[in-house]
Amino acid sequence: MVCVGNDLVADDAAGFEVYRKLAGSSLPPGVTLHYAAVGGIDLLDYLTGDESAMIVVDAVQFGAPTGTIHNLGWNELPDFGAGAISAHFIGLKETIDIGRCLYPELIPSTVLLVGIEGRRFDQTRDAMSPEVAAAIEPATASIREHLHTLRQGT
Repeated sequence: MVCVGNDLVADDAAGFEVYRKLAGSSLPPGVTLHYAAVGGIDLLDYLTGDESAMIVVDAVQFGAPTGTIHNLGWNELPDFGAGAISAHFIGLKETIDIGRCLYPELIPSTVLLVGIEGRRFDQTRDAMSPEVAAAIEPATASIREHLHTLRQGT
């Protein structure tokens, strides 16, 4: 699992906040948790080929109300073009596509995005939207449900 986001930038810190919640609790055996201050193609650095599933947590801009939690499989990710999904220039969908071409043995067969809809990406950390702050705990609960479901599937 990779939580993505700049912990110094308003709503972009959503992934970091979810990471903090998960890092401070017990996770199922075999689950690895990473924090990445940047996303995009750098996410490939967190793939080792040992994972059968990958959960990526990030702030997103899909046009939904601020604070909306999106739980999407790889095939459900909108294809807006590079950079539209993430504020990190190359979105998750493009990163996975590139990874599947370059390193097919490393890309997990299941990739899930838990995205929190943000709106403030040009302000400092103390300006996190209240809706995004309120979504951190439910997003963390959603991830725990995904982990339980994934574990049952193995």
